[in-house]
Amino acid sequence: MTHLEKAKELRARTDVHFNCCQSVLVTFAQEMGLTEEQAFDLGASFGSGMRCGSVCGALTAALMVLGMTHYPPEEVDSFRRKFLEDHGEINCAALLKKSHEAGIPRKVHCDGLVFEVVQALD
Repeated sequence: MTHLEKAKELRARTDVHFNCCQSVLVTFAQEMGLTEEQAFDLGASFGSGMRCGSVCGALTAALMVLGMTHYPPEEVDSFRRKFLEDHGEINCAALLKKSHEAGIPRKVHCDGLVFEVVQALD
């Protein structure tokens, strides 16, 4: 199973909710030396922008994955800058507001960001 297929499987589950951060972290758990359960627990408080509309959970998870897989700081900064350039925001509340104004449902918006981040990490 590819990383993208894994992320799509997690986001489609209805028995357990995987927030955006958890969806990315669980997808890359093995590469980080974590179990899926550890990755799920690690990301629990980072959904909905750290539970307060702050930095997007998918982006937060991506930076965690890059850190745990020993990417150089300048490449991590480049990843964050590209996300900002692509979306004009990094904060969950602002990203959700823009998608709402564009008529994009929250789940569709968040799934899209998760899948985009997973593909970029690949």
